[in-house]
Amino acid sequence: MFWKFDLHTTSHIDTLLEKEDVTLTEVMDEDDVLQECKAQNHKLVDFLLRPQCMEDLVTFITQEPSTDVEEKVKYKYPNISCELLTSDVSQINDRLGEDEKLLMKLYGFLQNEPPLNPLLASFFSKVLSILIGRKPEQIVDFLRKREDFVDLMIKHIGTSAIMDLLLRMLTCIEPQQLRQDVLNWLNEEKVIQRLVDMVQPSQDEDRHSNASQSLCEIIRLSRDQMFQVQGCSEPDPLLATLEKQETVEQLLSNIFDKEKNESAIVSVIQILLTLFETRRPAFEGHMECPPGMSHPSFSVNHSILEAVRPRLKDFHQLLLEPPKKNVMKTTWGVLDPPVGNTRLNVVRLVASLLQSNTHSINTELINLNTLEVILDMYFKYIWNNFLHIQVEICTAMILAMPPAPTDVQPDTEQEHARESILIKHLFQKCQFIQRIIDAWSSNEKEQAEGGRRRGYMGHLTRIANSIVHNCDKGPNGPQIQQLISELPAEDREKWEAFISGQLADTNKRNTVDLAFSDYQMQQMTSNFIEQFGFNDEEFADQDDVVDIPFDRISDINFSLNTNESANIALFEARCKEKIQQFEDAGSDEEDIWDEKDVTFAPEAQRRPSSGSTDSEESTDSEEEDGKRDPFEVSNPSTDDRMEVDTGWWPVWTANFDDIPMDTGTSTAPASSPNNPVAPSPLSSSTSSTEAPPETAWNLTCFSPFSTPSDCDGWLGTGLACPSSTSPKDCGRSKAEEETTSCEQRSITETVINGSMKETVSLTVDAKTETAVFKRFAKHIHTKTHYIAVLHD
Repeated sequence: MFWKFDLHTTSHIDTLLEKEDVTLTEVMDEDDVLQECKAQNHKLVDFLLRPQCMEDLVTFITQEPSTDVEEKVKYKYPNISCELLTSDVSQINDRLGEDEKLLMKLYGFLQNEPPLNPLLASFFSKVLSILIGRKPEQIVDFLRKREDFVDLMIKHIGTSAIMDLLLRMLTCIEPQQLRQDVLNWLNEEKVIQRLVDMVQPSQDEDRHSNASQSLCEIIRLSRDQMFQVQGCSEPDPLLATLEKQETVEQLLSNIFDKEKNESAIVSVIQILLTLFETRRPAFEGHMECPPGMSHPSFSVNHSILEAVRPRLKDFHQLLLEPPKKNVMKTTWGVLDPPVGNTRLNVVRLVASLLQSNTHSINTELINLNTLEVILDMYFKYIWNNFLHIQVEICTAMILAMPPAPTDVQPDTEQEHARESILIKHLFQKCQFIQRIIDAWSSNEKEQAEGGRRRGYMGHLTRIANSIVHNCDKGPNGPQIQQLISELPAEDREKWEAFISGQLADTNKRNTVDLAFSDYQMQQMTSNFIEQFGFNDEEFADQDDVVDIPFDRISDINFSLNTNESANIALFEARCKEKIQQFEDAGSDEEDIWDEKDVTFAPEAQRRPSSGSTDSEESTDSEEEDGKRDPFEVSNPSTDDRMEVDTGWWPVWTANFDDIPMDTGTSTAPASSPNNPVAPSPLSSSTSSTEAPPETAWNLTCFSPFSTPSDCDGWLGTGLACPSSTSPKDCGRSKAEEETTSCEQRSITETVINGSMKETVSLTVDAKTETAVFKRFAKHIHTKTHYIAVLHD
């Protein structure tokens, strides 16, 4: 809400307009002139509505800029003028649409000689289009009074902006009756015939393309309009003229009776393909006409087919002798001649003609042997998939379409089966089956020699599958089965072996690939948004992000069935101890919480100042096991030494009573004189210089557990490994294990860390199943360490 803080800046236009001698260019130089105009700034609008200003605005968009102007600002004022005139301000629209002088100045742009400036033409088309939409009656009346309007539009049809203006006149006029009047007027002016005349070899490619596109759009727009307005009693005159037989004949005459021109031929074929479109729904998703809807515009007009049929031989000749094309060198070879746009569009036309399923057209194609020529092109140009897909469409329609009504020969016998003459021609004359088998074998041989798989093999697989499918379930199944049975025995055996062997293997392989693709799609569509790309948490507020890890704790599911009473009492006793808070980060004193290497030494190897560990045995254990327990300490360092001290200190007495505990893991053997418990030493210290009172500590959680095989480096060799099954497991001899299982062991550890010296003594009696802890700290400020023992 910037207005709340009064951040709106005042426009300089108001100040500028207060000047008496201000000019239009000065106003147009302001950066916010368009914004102020669309906001209908009263001072600005009144200024623009001045007669001289309106005339200058129209002049900017209809006259070429001076050549003396710098190129980068040459079209600045024409562009701004166009935007001002098309800002959809009602006062400007009224002034421009009702002032005939301004309209004549605007209309004068069409009277220039071609070619028109494409940028100025776009400005002109945009201004006149918005006038047609806002002031249709005035503009249509003005244009109808200009006798040369249609001539000028056709004259400049090579400019795309003029073609757009012509189509705007068919779509932007809202009143239905007025639109019908415009259609009748354009039809009387023979706009269709004039556009048809533009599509001939003597014209340039721009005229061919724009005239063809205009005619195609007129067909589609007219059919869509008739579909939308079903109550319209008057037919579209422009569409009716286009569908006349003489109009189509004129189109075909323009390309065949004169020199061959690829641009003209392709443009005419595009118009024919649009005429052959059987339906053109006004909105997506509507696949069929409504019930009872049987308008001639939604089916192929018979007059169009009759006009095309005599020219089929000319289209067939184009397949054999297309317009001259230069040799094309590609990465895999030389194309001489290449397929070309002409032959590709002829094949598309043949596919559309087959879709009409007309007996006369089918018969003519058979007589010309057009299908065999198309198949020859399919197998010759092995890398042109544009051609392959059109040939596949042709064969699929022939196999799936029911016979044309007149294909059934009159016969008195009721048992006479309906047969398709196209299928018969395809299997017998074109040797469809044999060519598929030969092409497949040739491809396999080439691949076996190290060559590439041919580009049409995917389409060939689908064509072969189409034959198999229609043979079993299609309307022409009996006929296809009969034609296959009439093949020579050798070819029939090859076909049967092919569909049961190579084709089946290919389908199986494709099915697996498609199944995996389906699986990938399923994986992607289930929660693809949540797993792909950036996590939404990265763009969320920090307060929300912090809560997310804690919300996931609820997903953890575990259960422990233990006696919690002793643990709770122990926990409360420990919490009552005063624990020093963490020191500030800026303190110079060494942090006692840093990880240090700790060495455990057996009593037999005590030294006055330092201890040693069974490093050799620990090393052997590491080499044998390849990994260490996560709670096992690393090798000793020179700074941290362990001392054995037998002095008397206040102690805690731990009672190791057998208490059942189910932690969801494997159960370890219970303690016994021969299998003593090896608890973990607990390093702790008090927060006072006074020694703590003697405290009884029932360590229920330290019940017997299974110790990993590399435990020998943890408590040293002074303690027995309760779960060891061999001398190698605990890194000591069997004799030592038996000795230590019967004796009381005492281990004293002294940790020197900075200014603090802490001593912890652990005494384990295997016979009485008791453990005694003694501790002492010399520093006045101490902290308590907790060591957790995990049960594997």
